[in-house]
Amino acid sequence: MDGVSELASEPSMLSTALGLPYTDAVVIAGALVLGITSGVLGAFAVLRRRSLVGDAVAHATLPGVCVAFLVAGMKDVPGLLLGAAIAGLVAALLMVGIERASRIRPDAAIGVVLSGFFAFGVVLLTHLSNSSDADQAGLENYLFGQAAGLLERDVAVMAGLAASALLVVGVLRRALTTTLFDPAYAGAIGLPVRALETVMTALLVVAVVIGVRVVGAILMVAMLVVPTVTARQLADRFPRVLVLAGLIGAAVGVTGALTATRGQLPTGPVVVLTGFTVAVAALLLAPGRGVLWQARRLAARRRTVRRDAVLTQPDAPVSGLRDRLVRAGLRRRGLLAADGTLTAAGRAAAAETAERRALWTAWLEHGPSIRLPDAREPDPTDLRGSLGDDAVAQLRALAAGAPR
Repeated sequence: MDGVSELASEPSMLSTALGLPYTDAVVIAGALVLGITSGVLGAFAVLRRRSLVGDAVAHATLPGVCVAFLVAGMKDVPGLLLGAAIAGLVAALLMVGIERASRIRPDAAIGVVLSGFFAFGVVLLTHLSNSSDADQAGLENYLFGQAAGLLERDVAVMAGLAASALLVVGVLRRALTTTLFDPAYAGAIGLPVRALETVMTALLVVAVVIGVRVVGAILMVAMLVVPTVTARQLADRFPRVLVLAGLIGAAVGVTGALTATRGQLPTGPVVVLTGFTVAVAALLLAPGRGVLWQARRLAARRRTVRRDAVLTQPDAPVSGLRDRLVRAGLRRRGLLAADGTLTAAGRAAAAETAERRALWTAWLEHGPSIRLPDAREPDPTDLRGSLGDDAVAQLRALAAGAPR
């Protein structure tokens, strides 16, 4: 009986706490740790537009694992993870160095490092597979992932790394956020921008190292990107995005792991497919930002434009099916009489439309001159609701030529 089977047959605090068999409990716990960590730490890479750096770092962990095995002579998980971390950090710093020391574009630098490190890893892995050392069996799992081979002590190592990385984020959150969104301002106020960027890169390496055992180097980039993409559809402020990304990553990891264990499917691909499904749903359905929500809002605005055109020019010739449908809708609402003239309610609606257009014209002409309490996006169909009564009063005064 191998080590995993022996541990699976013994009582475990983790399996007892979750009420699941040992293997299932360990896989779910590992996916939970991975989801939270990759969600929070991956946000820094995604919002820096450096997502592919995570992909390159993930692929670069393979030679690190192989070299660590050659040095140690055994598959010691902490040692292998240390080798993966060192290789990932070297790859990340090499990408930055190539980018800054030459005219090579960032995407080309990423491609050079990714292909070079991954090719070196494949060569080392093939060499080890052809050797007579039986202990090398299973190293390929760092490439494709094998969550079922996790042990409780492996999850403990992953959780320790995750807790340390999240603690760094908590302590340096303000400095990291400032450097992330405005490095020039961060440097102007005395923050060590280069050091903080290195910290963000190191955090990305930690997330990758935690995830390679669960989803593998090839699919790890999805766990870095999916939670933040989903959270960004649901929140605007960075602290909320961080929290939501961690929660979404946790939910994706646990749901995917449960589905995989129940269906006897590979954990990594199922977790990634679960995340993909969640991300697509958010892109389509997120309130205010989803594709379907935007399409619905655009269709409503087009209907408003057509309705306003009929209200301002009710005697214009009828052209096309849409115009007929708009007029039929106005008649049902009592704004248009059967003979095509405006009713009293229609004339009031036409006056409101004229006022709204006049306000929008005033905004286009005098918008930069008015005082707003914060950054607001004007809505052409509801300028008062989007800007407020005070802004509308200022616009009217400017349009009339009176002092504010």
